[in-house]
Parts: sequence; C-alpha cells; structure tokens
Amino acid sequence: MNDVVEKIPNIYEYIISEEGSFRTTRVPLASNWRDWNFFEHIDRSFTLKNSRFHKGTQDYLRPFNNIILPIANVNYRTEGFDVKDVQIYVDNAENYHKSFFARKFHNWWAKENDIDTAIDESVESYFDYGLALLKNVNSARPEIIPLQQIAFCDQTSILNGPICLKHHYSISELLDMKGKWKDAEIDKTILMARFAKPTIEGDTTKTPGKYVEVYELHGMFPESWLGAEKLGEEWEDTGKYSPQVHIVTYYVNENEQNKNGICLFKGKETKPIFKALVRDPIFGRACGRGGIEELFHPQIWTNYSELHISQMMEAVAKVVLKTNKKKITALNNFSNMKHGQIVDLDGDGTLEQVVLQPYNKAAFDNLINKWEQVARTIGSASDPALGLNPVSGTPLGTTEIVTQQGIGIHEYRQGKIATFWAGVYRDWVLPHLSTEINKGSKWLDELSLDELQDVAEKTTTKQSNDKIKQMILSGEIPTQEEIDAFRTTLKEAFMKGGEKRFLEIIKDEFAGLPTDVEISIKGKQKNLAEVTSKLNSVFRTLLTPGVIQQVQQSEGLSDLLNQVFESVGFSPVNFGTITGQQMQPAQPVPSPMQPQMQQLPVTA
Repeated sequence: MNDVVEKIPNIYEYIISEEGSFRTTRVPLASNWRDWNFFEHIDRSFTLKNSRFHKGTQDYLRPFNNIILPIANVNYRTEGFDVKDVQIYVDNAENYHKSFFARKFHNWWAKENDIDTAIDESVESYFDYGLALLKNVNSARPEIIPLQQIAFCDQTSILNGPICLKHHYSISELLDMKGKWKDAEIDKTILMARFAKPTIEGDTTKTPGKYVEVYELHGMFPESWLGAEKLGEEWEDTGKYSPQVHIVTYYVNENEQNKNGICLFKGKETKPIFKALVRDPIFGRACGRGGIEELFHPQIWTNYSELHISQMMEAVAKVVLKTNKKKITALNNFSNMKHGQIVDLDGDGTLEQVVLQPYNKAAFDNLINKWEQVARTIGSASDPALGLNPVSGTPLGTTEIVTQQGIGIHEYRQGKIATFWAGVYRDWVLPHLSTEINKGSKWLDELSLDELQDVAEKTTTKQSNDKIKQMILSGEIPTQEEIDAFRTTLKEAFMKGGEKRFLEIIKDEFAGLPTDVEISIKGKQKNLAEVTSKLNSVFRTLLTPGVIQQVQQSEGLSDLLNQVFESVGFSPVNFGTITGQQMQPAQPVPSPMQPQMQQLPVTA
C-alpha cells in the first residue's frame, strides 16, 4: 500500500489549526459557485440585517436603506408559535382525562422556563442564517447556539463533523464549573484571566471584568485523546474512535509566542447533544438558504441607488453663481457677504444663480422601489403584513386574497419548525416536564370558555350526586325538579367565579404515565382583524331586537358569537348572559324513584 496515512495532531494544535482554516476555506457548491464560506455567510447576514456594510467604511456618510429588517420581522411573526400551541397529552386510554392538567401545567411551566423565548430565538436563527442549532444542556430549556459562537464545524454538513464553540467565561462562570471540571486547572486559568475579550478580527477589546477564552469541542476523536495529555509531537492514532467532549483554554508565557493548552474537562458523550434545523437546504453546505441571504442583491442595489441619489443631492445643494462682469470675480468669497448687501454691476452686468436640477433622481427612485418590491416578493411580505396601507383603489377582497396567499410559504415553514420542535420536546423537554409535574404543584391559570364549561359540568355532576346520596341516606327522596334546580344553581355559581382558577396536581399523580406531544397551530395565521370584521358584519344584522333570544337558543349562533368576543380580546365567560352559555339546561338525571337510580355517574 502506497497510501499515506494522515497523522492526527494533538488536540490543542487541532483547534488552532481548524479555527484558522474555517474562516478562509471556500466550499464549492456548483460550477460557477465555488466560494461559499460558513463564517462569511454568517458575518455578512449579521451586518446587513443591522444596517452595516459588509465591507468598507462605517462612518454613516454612506446611506443605508435597510429593506431587510421589516421583512425579517414579518417572517419572525408569521413563522413562530407559542407554547400554548404545544399540546401535551397522556398517551394512555384510561388516564387520558389527565391530559387537561398536563396541558395546563405545561403552559405555566414552559413560561417559567422561558421555552417560548427559545422558540423565538430558533425561528430568528432559522430565517437569518438558514440554520437553527440547538444544544441539550440538561435543563428544561434547550440552548439556541448563536452561530457567531462557532469556532469551526464541518461546512458541508453541520452534524456530520466536529463542532467547536468558543466562549468567553467570566470569573464567576468559571467558579460555577468547579466540581464539574478540573478544579486545579480552573484555578490556574483564573490567574491568567485578562481585562479583555478577543474580537472577531483577532484583536482584543478592553472590558471592566476579567474573561477567559474557552473552546468547547464535540465530535468523534481518537481514544488516545482521552488518555495521556501528550504523546510526543503527535498524539497516537490507534484507529479507535469515540464521541467525545473537550473543554480547552490557552495561555502564552512571557518568553514564548506559541499558545499552550490547558484541558479543563474531557470525556465521552453517550448521546448526541445537538439538533439542527436547516431552512431550504442547499446540497453541499451546512446552512440552508437564509432569509437574509435571499435579500442580498435587493439590499446591495438599493444601497447603490441611495448612494447615487446622495451624491446627486450633494451636488445640486451647492450654490453656484454666474456673471458677465469680470470685476465681480475678483471680489471676496460670496459666502462672506451679508444679507441685503448690494453688489454694483455698473448697470450693464448680470449676476444670476445657476439652477441645478437632479434630473436623474426619478430613475433612481424607481430603481429603489423596484428592488424593494423584489425583496418583498422574495420575503413574502405583503403591504398588510408590513403594516402598510394597500394602494388606493385596491378592493378589500383582493387585499385579503393576496395576504392569504402570501402567508402560504410562511405556514409551510412554520409547519417544519413545529415538527422539529416536537422532536426536541420528545427527546429533551418531556423528561424534565415529567420530573417537575410529579413533584406536585398548585398555580393560578386562565381557562377558556370550553374548558370552564367542561369543568363546571363535571364539578356540578359530582356535587349533585353527593347531595343526592346525603338526602337518600337521611331518608329524603329528592324530586327531579329539586335536582335540576340544585344543578343549575351550582353551575351558575361556578361560572360566576370567572375564568381564572387555581389548579393543583397531586404529587406522583403522573408517575408511570407515558406522555407525548403534538404541536397544533390551528388558525395561527388567520388575519384576526379580517375575521372579526366579517363576524361583526354578520352579527350587526342578526343582533337586532328579538334576535338575541334566537342566538341563546341556537348553539351554532351562540358559538359564533363567542368567536367574535375571543377575536377582539374579550372573554366569552363575561358575556354568558348574551350567549346563553351559562343558562343552558342541565342534562336530565334519572330520578331516584326510578330503577336507574343506581346508575348515577360519580366522579372522583
């Protein structure tokens, strides 16, 4: 065999070498697209989104008309979802009724752990860079990795190669790692901390506190990397590999120029700790097609036009005079003249201002508008989605159709994000939720009208059955009218308590019960103002004197009116007298005098 076996360097040299090449290595993607680079892609997207030129001076004398940010905000808003859309349920037929408490507990617990913020951050990274990278940190909330934090990775496939993250730990953060990392090495590292942070360009920025640059490396590496710290010039490669994690930092001696490595922690990883969601995958590269990347050309050409308009306006803003009197040119600078000062032209001369006009400005204005429309089309951001009024004369129906069609691509991507997060929940979040829910908890929650009615029905049934038992045991036989009146009184009293109620889960009530998750985003993208307007138009006709009684007697009309209240932000519970929801007749209960008495339902 004449093949040369590549020698693997030691871990400290490996990190330094890979970080350097990560910023310069270009990935060929097609015959005429051979210059993609992960670091540059993230850097350019970040700078353009924040109204900064990717290259050149940043002195604010170059106009930057940011057309990316409004479109990005539309995508964040329409492709994200809330924790209330995450439906936790008990995957067991006999205990499925407990899903109500599981769902309610999750909504409260997820907000306490800022999982809704994690979802928002993943949506933003997904749009901005075409990639959302999540890390399991053994807590309820997964960490959304800022892609600027990646020191290096496999630029062709994010999860198929090593991933190295760069951190800047403060002294307090390092001390928190005692007991988890090597205590002696942490103490040594703290002594070498500096009042500075390295910049993206390799320089340093002075800081009021001390920081240490720490590398966190994950990947499949030689077993020898877990053994002796160093074996000669290169580390031994025996052909045996395993998934590992290494936490490394560096220091430089006063008399040395080379960096020396310190191992703060190393060990094997039993499970993958990263998950990635790629937007519009592009074969051969780690990031999908980012939303900002789609707008590179419109943004560049918009700024091109703005720059020429700025130069044009600067030219026409000058005051230029013309005269046929030679002696006038010999006078002092006209900028030093006072208002009302007279210039003697000897009666036969002229002094006029040269009229300068930006004749080509309209062409550049049209070009800016053209590129802005191109950007909006690419980003599926219609005028209503951007909060802009449609063009005068546009029919309402046309606006509604265009808006609905425009959000179609957002709903498609939202579905992908929801499916991805369902997997995150099953693998990472549910174990923590299960642990917390079995500890038992009591909290204040808000119930929807349907939930309130369901609980009211069950509570009324239980209390009325208890009352019937007590009366029978004391020798009384209640009539059906008494039972109906009692149930109606109980239900009305319960409903008057409002939609906010204390919920309580008993300790270990969910022990041993399997739970699962689905993310339901039904009607998430509906234009609520449009829906509410339509429903109000219907009820403006229906709710005339004498028709309210018909609404109360019709369950379909009553439910439709509840939708109006919910769409405009009101609680239907507070309008029960209009919708008739509180006054619905109770389900008949068999009379105790009938043979069916022993079949009365009893709830726990």
